[in-house]
Amino acid sequence: MSMHPHPPGSGQAGGPAGPQDPFPTQANPSWMGRVEPEYYRPAPGTNAARLPPLGPPPASLAGRRPNGLLALTVGGAALVFLSLFLVVPFLLANTGVGGFLVGFVLSLIPLSAVLLAVYLIDRWEPEPKRLLFFAFTWGAAVSIAVTLLIQPFFALTFQFSDVADFRTFMATVQAPVVEEFAKSLGLLLILLLARKHFDGPVDGVVFAFTIAGGFAFTENILYFGRAIAESANPGTDLAQVFLLRGVMSPFAHAIFTGTTGLIMGFAARRWHSGASVLAFVIGLIPAMLLHNRWNSMGAGFLAEYILIQVPIFVLAVMGIILLRVAENRLTRQRLMEYSAAGWFSPAEVELLATPRGRRTALQWASGYHRRPQMKAFLHAATQLAFIRQRILSGRDVRLHQLEEQQQLQRILSLRAAVAG
Repeated sequence: MSMHPHPPGSGQAGGPAGPQDPFPTQANPSWMGRVEPEYYRPAPGTNAARLPPLGPPPASLAGRRPNGLLALTVGGAALVFLSLFLVVPFLLANTGVGGFLVGFVLSLIPLSAVLLAVYLIDRWEPEPKRLLFFAFTWGAAVSIAVTLLIQPFFALTFQFSDVADFRTFMATVQAPVVEEFAKSLGLLLILLLARKHFDGPVDGVVFAFTIAGGFAFTENILYFGRAIAESANPGTDLAQVFLLRGVMSPFAHAIFTGTTGLIMGFAARRWHSGASVLAFVIGLIPAMLLHNRWNSMGAGFLAEYILIQVPIFVLAVMGIILLRVAENRLTRQRLMEYSAAGWFSPAEVELLATPRGRRTALQWASGYHRRPQMKAFLHAATQLAFIRQRILSGRDVRLHQLEEQQQLQRILSLRAAVAG
């Protein structure tokens, strides 16, 4: 594998698209992340490697440098801390200490399945662990607290003389509306405050699954623990509840909220604060409908589960696979544009931007005890491709070009580390 930049192409850093830079037909390799011709510009040539070190950004851009990750980390920690004062007493009051402990342990099983799915989806371009931790704790604590605070307003607003009708209303209307709003509010905060890390539908699905996994984890503690605390046959009832929630539907909440994350992710490609809020509102509709459909299953539960819920799950899996394939193609195309500018050879792009190539590169690096360096190089190259995608979207171009220069300098450093 070559470890040196190649002869530069014609692209120059920061130059706008123009008549001399025709829009390449392959610029849009898939339906995801399309680029309008007026926003296209070639990748900077390797002369960028000899630019002086970057100084502070221009004053007009300095205030726009992303700092939302810190705000989410600090603010999220405070919200989680406060939420626990409401959530933990609520759980203990409904489950007792013994039920809480059993429910906590059993809830780890479906949670592990959801987090494994998040890991597999997120492997191509991993999100910051701090941001994923925020997403999980938002789902497990803050969204539960928001739900508990809003629920009483439904009970006061909609009065039913029949207890059964009231319970049906709470399950099929209140739960879908309040819970999906509470979970997806965390998605909106990530999109508004950490837009650098939320720039496509795959990111939306990853964050949504993580939030939903946290929410389902806490909710399962309640259901599993209550099956012990309130039942005359705790073993039998717990087994039934675990079969329903832990085996048959560990991804139910993930699929509900995942539709919101998907829609918000597509909106993030265009990036506009108003569009993000609108996508949040629109994305809640399918999430609430799917949640309502699940909670509405009654006497014909098994038939509806097989005929409706299983196909929905299969469609979700197929959709995620298609998203990953489209993301891979987009990464390869953007790196090929850097290859045309001299940063990589076409063979290197195949190693950096295809699953088989990455496995080959990691195996090669392992033989020289440089696997960690190669992993960092692969990750940096993927980040570079997504930075370029943000440049070609036409939003905050100058700011992203500064980020691009920094990333290209980092690429050179990581390349040298891999080459030894």
